[in-house]
Amino acid sequence: MASSKLLGAEPAVAADFSFVQISDTHIGFNRPANPDVVGTLGEAVTKINALSRQPELVLHTGDLTHLAKAAEFDTLEQSLKALRQREVFYVPGEHDVVGDDGRLYMERFGKGSKGMGWRSFDHKGVHFVGLNNGMQLDGWGTLGGPQLSWLKSDLSGLSASTPVVVFAHIPLWTVAPEWGWGTRDAEEALGYLKRFGSVTVLNGHIHQVMRKVEGNVTFHSAMSTAFPQPAPGSAPSAGPMKVPDDRLRKVLGITEVAVVAGRHELAVVDSTLG
Repeated sequence: MASSKLLGAEPAVAADFSFVQISDTHIGFNRPANPDVVGTLGEAVTKINALSRQPELVLHTGDLTHLAKAAEFDTLEQSLKALRQREVFYVPGEHDVVGDDGRLYMERFGKGSKGMGWRSFDHKGVHFVGLNNGMQLDGWGTLGGPQLSWLKSDLSGLSASTPVVVFAHIPLWTVAPEWGWGTRDAEEALGYLKRFGSVTVLNGHIHQVMRKVEGNVTFHSAMSTAFPQPAPGSAPSAGPMKVPDDRLRKVLGITEVAVVAGRHELAVVDSTLG
């Protein structure tokens, strides 16, 4: 069962630890770009379990499933039971809310969250914020007024020296406007984050590693465990990209993030499955 327990009150000063991000598992997808997404997710789990430094938590940045079917959520849940680290926090992607406005996702993986799946918690001096920017998708990500009001309130009591990690499905920076790879009202959210000395924003959705730094904010997009997508401008449209079978695992992977006490920037390392 997915964990909804928030990590309890922790010391104000960050201590060393690591966590892992996985994204875009797309359970239920079975097209030529990857007919065995359950298998590649299993390989990702094996890779996480084999890390020399075990993560203290895992973040899943959305598109758990491909069509938000109960059987797909079941398979995802069973697959992740093999993780040695069982503390997993989720945010939904647009594929997780298709057809039922996120009802099944919220029942299964949104427990303990606010509104339509946003949440925050603290761990060893780091403040984690999970945002839902896929529910109101109109080609772009959208946060919406209620979530933005919650975010402002959630951050208001924190010291500017608190490291903040934001995780969401769709990028909070505009990667490719022609493909809707961005969040329309991200500017307001980022405005609340500017006063912090260390902010790391993690996302999925685009199925490839991209990185951008703006002031004290580092943006990082993760690979999928299911299939790659083309780089912006390299194809007529976004979507599953077929690569040679012997190359597939070189474009799928996980992201390991290390928090080092006293260090401003978090160390983000992407690892492929092969």
